[in-house]
Amino acid sequence: MDGAVSGREGDRAPEKVDVLVVGAGLAGLYILYCLRQRGLSARAYEAGSDVGGTWYWNRYPGARVDVESMQYCYHFSDELTASWNWTERFASQPELLRYINHVADRFDLRRDITFETRVTSALFDRRTNLWTLETDRGDVAQAPYCIMATGSLSTPYRPPFPGLEDFRGDSYHTAMWPHDAVDFTGKRVGIVGTGSTGIQAIPVVAAQAKHLTVFQRTPNYTTPACNRPLARDEQRAFNEHHAQWRDEVRHSFAAITGFPLPTKFPDEDTQEERQALLERRWAEGGMPPALLAIYKGIGVDETANAVVADFVRGKIREIVEDPAVAARLCPPADLPIGSKRPPIDTDYYATYNRDNVTLVDVKRAPIERITASGLKTGEADYDLDAIIFATGFDAMTGTLLAIDIRTADGMTLKEAWADGPSTYLGLMVSGLPNLFMINGPGSPSVKANMIVALEQHTDWIMALLDHLAAAGFDRIEADRLAQEDWVDHVREVAEATLMPKADSWYVGANVPGKKRVYMPYFGGFDRYCSLCEAIAADGYRGFTLSLHGGAQPEPQRDADPHEASAVS
Repeated sequence: MDGAVSGREGDRAPEKVDVLVVGAGLAGLYILYCLRQRGLSARAYEAGSDVGGTWYWNRYPGARVDVESMQYCYHFSDELTASWNWTERFASQPELLRYINHVADRFDLRRDITFETRVTSALFDRRTNLWTLETDRGDVAQAPYCIMATGSLSTPYRPPFPGLEDFRGDSYHTAMWPHDAVDFTGKRVGIVGTGSTGIQAIPVVAAQAKHLTVFQRTPNYTTPACNRPLARDEQRAFNEHHAQWRDEVRHSFAAITGFPLPTKFPDEDTQEERQALLERRWAEGGMPPALLAIYKGIGVDETANAVVADFVRGKIREIVEDPAVAARLCPPADLPIGSKRPPIDTDYYATYNRDNVTLVDVKRAPIERITASGLKTGEADYDLDAIIFATGFDAMTGTLLAIDIRTADGMTLKEAWADGPSTYLGLMVSGLPNLFMINGPGSPSVKANMIVALEQHTDWIMALLDHLAAAGFDRIEADRLAQEDWVDHVREVAEATLMPKADSWYVGANVPGKKRVYMPYFGGFDRYCSLCEAIAADGYRGFTLSLHGGAQPEPQRDADPHEASAVS
């Protein structure tokens, strides 16, 4: 592209708004709400036929949130919080989608959204200071600012197994599940993948199918959700202390409250004390911090981590009746607990005690191809009537890179990220002015409560837009050196922990050829918030603010662009 919009602009006059938004999930809806509060016009594009984002697409059996419902929701409005009562400790996908629709209805947000439309390209012209979006349906829209609310887990990944087109049965991907109910009664079903999605789906499918064959590459740690109905008085008590909760959550490591910081290391307790504490937390169930924040050092010290990992392996051997199956379900000693996404489950390990469930180790005997009648590994052929691919996502970068994002003078996101994603604060990319992302690589993102994180991101961007307008500027761009510092800081924080040790989607290891980079910021949501606030208070340190057309940038404090305080 040479700076001109590719043909269709001449066929249809572009829609002009103040801000363009890509995505109408939880982030997109909050962005639209905030823009309207400021009197700014917006146009959002959404690939689905309605709002919901991840909870619109992920309708697979057993789909459920793994953060407690009262915390995994919007918190910008006490009135909104009071208008909704959650029915379960961990809400199911249908309830979450009803909630999101409730929000869209309450604030009349759909009128700014174009549905069933994918953005294919985004072009920034420095002369006009406009982003131009084009879609797969021929839409063209322009605005000075563009916000990518595309989600961290929104581009499904399906391994390129040969022969899929030959399969005579039904095939599904958990992230592209049909809107109509799928009945597996009397069917031989195979499910590929035992990440958090597979762990949720397997018990539900097993209860229905004639036989379920689980194809596992790497065993995963999972802990019991202990889900239950929520009493009205629980919701009422939470609502009464909502303001206090909002303050507490901003000072928490994962934007989740209810788990006090550990005060001692495992070796400060006796073996009996450790076992009793672990047993109590296991019985209480709930969110991953229930076990991962039980002692100091679990995320950074192999010996401390092994205390919890060994306990979970012991639980697997205790629950699973067949010792050989239990051994295959136990993660290896060199896989730290928490280094992959830590799921919570309902009867996952107990499901392998069913007569109609078979576990296949495809690390030992990899899947060779899909056949007309099922699936072939290096050891056997499996006859199947249906195959479920629970193979996850091209996480955090896949959806952004699927859009042709570039500037008229030749800068492209694809080239900028050729060696892995680089951002400043996970919010902007140097060389792409006025383009923001929500929960992007380099932000706490998937290592935090996503809704609290997206509200923080959006609030920060909105305050920035207010500042630009008040100061008479219309362009902001991340400085290259500040971005390099931030990338180094994110990497150093991760490398000081056990998190990068696993071949997880956190590092892109599930997608062949993807550059291995630990993408989330693991310094803590609380620390991240403080850094963002300090950078804004210091005149948006690490950014260049200007008026397009040659105006000088807003004067800023003299500082070394590599100054440690930018990331400390």
